[in-house]
Amino acid sequence: MEIKSTKIDTANAEITAIISMDEVNANIEKIAKQLSKTANVQGFRKGKVPMAIVKKQYGQKLVEDAESEALRDVLAKGLEELEIANESLIGEPNITKFDKSDEKIEVAVKVAMRPVIELGDISASVPDFTKPEISDADIDARIKTLAESQSPLVDIKRNRKMKLGDTAVIDFEGSIDGVLFDGGKAEGHALELGSNQFIPGFEEQLVGVKRDEEVVIKVTFPENYGGDLAGKDAEFKVKVTGIQEKEEVEINDELAAKMLPGEENATLDELKKQVKAQLENEVLSKLYNEDLKPKLLETLVDSLTFDLPAFVVEQEIDMALNKKAGTMSEDEIKELRENEEKLNELRETFREEAVRSVRATFIVDAIALEKGVKIEEQEVMQTIYFEAMQQGQDPQKAYDQYKDAGYLPAIQMSMVEDRVLSGLLNEKIA
Repeated sequence: MEIKSTKIDTANAEITAIISMDEVNANIEKIAKQLSKTANVQGFRKGKVPMAIVKKQYGQKLVEDAESEALRDVLAKGLEELEIANESLIGEPNITKFDKSDEKIEVAVKVAMRPVIELGDISASVPDFTKPEISDADIDARIKTLAESQSPLVDIKRNRKMKLGDTAVIDFEGSIDGVLFDGGKAEGHALELGSNQFIPGFEEQLVGVKRDEEVVIKVTFPENYGGDLAGKDAEFKVKVTGIQEKEEVEINDELAAKMLPGEENATLDELKKQVKAQLENEVLSKLYNEDLKPKLLETLVDSLTFDLPAFVVEQEIDMALNKKAGTMSEDEIKELRENEEKLNELRETFREEAVRSVRATFIVDAIALEKGVKIEEQEVMQTIYFEAMQQGQDPQKAYDQYKDAGYLPAIQMSMVEDRVLSGLLNEKIA
């Protein structure tokens, strides 16, 4: 066996070899001998099956197993020459050449390794920033909103004109070109004006209307509205049968006790303290996700240079290409299938972004390894469960759907990235 091992760069290598048919035949004899001891062949006792019978019964399978064993030998010896440990490999070895003749088999195998990344002083790449300040007015406004959310609706005594924030109790029926449509009629429906629960423009036309008044509201269903109503003009005959508003709630220690169940020190000051912390987290989270994290990742990608496994980049390009194909017409896709040059040109337009995406993934992976950041499958499950419950979905069903679609590794990777970048920013916060 002639083997030549070449390191293309720190993340890619190629092993070429010439395997003589004598070696393959020797492997066939060895495998057949082993099978003769264990094979069950009718008419022969176990362990007493003649080699000729074994070869006849297993035929091509013996040849394939013998060639596979020779390929494993090539890979093992090649990795040994290159001083590459199995745990450093990424993905499966890619056989790029397998030319078989009567005398020999010429093979070429490409292997990819986990990139070697010299992270250096990562903190130097983290931008300086200060913790957002929360004003007393912000705290008071949030507490007022929380109080109003728990406040009951009461009928107003004075028959005044309605305003945004009021809840209108209405009877209505909708029609298109004078014909009533299914689902367009209701009685005693409570609608908060300004909540955007109804078709755009509907709620605004009730502003200024009084109790017991009847109005005709004209609206246009949005183009993305489901069913046959999309984009159509409609009229609603509406009668206001009642007007309600939130009962004013006094903001004091008693309210704080309701909002902080189980809290020993359930005072208004403690409520303000907890609301302030919540607002700080919300503002900081928005700052992180919309500004600092993307900028930090861009900086790391630009500043850290290392070799990438070629097949990983190609996979990323393929995913981008498939996504693009989902937006193309059948004629466009047919043209690409028939024009390889044009297809390759399109693929190359995704290369730069694919390289940056793969580079970012390996950088996050390296930092996570250095910082000891891990996300176990149980935590992924809990996250999916929590989000599903917030959206009123069946948690187990949502988890199973993600799992069956093969999305769990991507979710796990996203959570690792979030924790890594948040950790770096938290260390720098002033």
